[in-house]
Amino acid sequence: MIPVLLILIPLLAGLASFFIKNEKTARAWALLAAIVTLGVSLLGITVITDARHLQHECRWMESIGASFSVKLDGMGQLLCLLNAVAYPVVLLATWKTNYRKANNFFALMLLAQAGMMGVFLAMDALLFYFFWELALIPMYFLCSQWGGERRIAVTFKFFIYTFIGSLLMLVGILYIWSKSADHSFSISSFYTLWVTPKEQLFLFWLFFAAFAIKMPIFPLHTWQPDTYEQAPAATTMILSGVMVKMGVFGIVRWLMPVLPYSSFMWGDMVTAFAVTGMIYASLIAIRQDSLRKLVAYSSIAHIGLMCAAVFSETESGVQGAMIQMFSHGINIIGLWIVVGIIERQFGVKKISELGGLAQKAPSMTIMFVIVALANIALPLTNAFAGEFLMFNGVFNSLGSKYPVLLTVLAGTSIILAAVYTLNMIRKVFYGHTNELTATITDLGLTEKIALGAIVAMIFVFGVYPQALLNLTQEFTDTFLSKVVLVKK
Repeated sequence: MIPVLLILIPLLAGLASFFIKNEKTARAWALLAAIVTLGVSLLGITVITDARHLQHECRWMESIGASFSVKLDGMGQLLCLLNAVAYPVVLLATWKTNYRKANNFFALMLLAQAGMMGVFLAMDALLFYFFWELALIPMYFLCSQWGGERRIAVTFKFFIYTFIGSLLMLVGILYIWSKSADHSFSISSFYTLWVTPKEQLFLFWLFFAAFAIKMPIFPLHTWQPDTYEQAPAATTMILSGVMVKMGVFGIVRWLMPVLPYSSFMWGDMVTAFAVTGMIYASLIAIRQDSLRKLVAYSSIAHIGLMCAAVFSETESGVQGAMIQMFSHGINIIGLWIVVGIIERQFGVKKISELGGLAQKAPSMTIMFVIVALANIALPLTNAFAGEFLMFNGVFNSLGSKYPVLLTVLAGTSIILAAVYTLNMIRKVFYGHTNELTATITDLGLTEKIALGAIVAMIFVFGVYPQALLNLTQEFTDTFLSKVVLVKK
């Protein structure tokens, strides 16, 4: 019941939005659908906890062993909640932004939400792939139709990267399906199927390529900074806050439990790529003059740590990565909101052209500083618990040959993150105003509501992260029982 509603509400609302010609009506309709989806997501966590209402299965393509099977478990609840929270916040934050053919824009945004919900809920491999593609297609049109001057070339690169990765994953899914005795795409069939170590070693890369591109992980990250720079602000928020989490989710849900041997064997190599990406992205962020690219590269560094923590195959690492997916999504959307406000008011994206905003926009400055400090995991903010657990997981990784070295290298990204974040705050918000920045106006009502909600979540989950840990504990135990057996 609940999982089906989480998919159907944005899907049907998105289809209906195509027929709403008035921009204000289309905007209000999208916000209403997003709020209803959030309400259903909260019901699935707090009130309706009976397992019968948190899963659904029916016939889909029975002849090939595929079913419409969806379930709301711990990790699914967390990421569906992130998806549901993100949309009202993003729509409120961009309420003043005008779009040509606004009904089509909001329709595609809602269809992307439905696709991501399906990815987080699917318990059938073919259904997972279907929703994986469904989430990609609206994003392609959003970026190519409403993006910046270089949108066509950049969006084409984004599409090619992700589409090739998706095809590789489909090959892997079909290969595993062909090996199953009952030719079933169900997640239980994939989990219990015996795949030889030799087969796992090449199947691993078919799946990992798709997930690594989506996150993205070095060296498959090159589509991301340009796409974030050219995409419309609202789309960038969803891409960075929610969609990239599909890659980490895919690794935890499908890759490692299905191919535990290869995940163990290639763990050090993947962690090395992730840590390299963290340092590389952080160093580039320090040298950036583009606000958008700075935030984009900071996101690459954070996602790299999540990937390394998952491959540590420790309880603290896995749980830390899961709650950090939620925390990072909230924080990065907050950063993008302020970047979007600055762009909308000034039409500039360069840090060197800004300065002194704190004198004219104190509310925006206070909220941005809080979000930025949360993004570098200041204690008592939401990202601190997750980052601490992830570093603990990487350090205590039993399968790694160089856990101390990898932890130290990854730890340098904390220092680098502080450098580029504090430097950005200093250059953009402090110092003297210029002719351009002297004209800035402070936050409007909808922007205050959006950023206020983000700041509230930063402190609530910073002070009491146990709520998120409780939500993911059962899933973490189940996950580790499947992947750690290979070490014994």
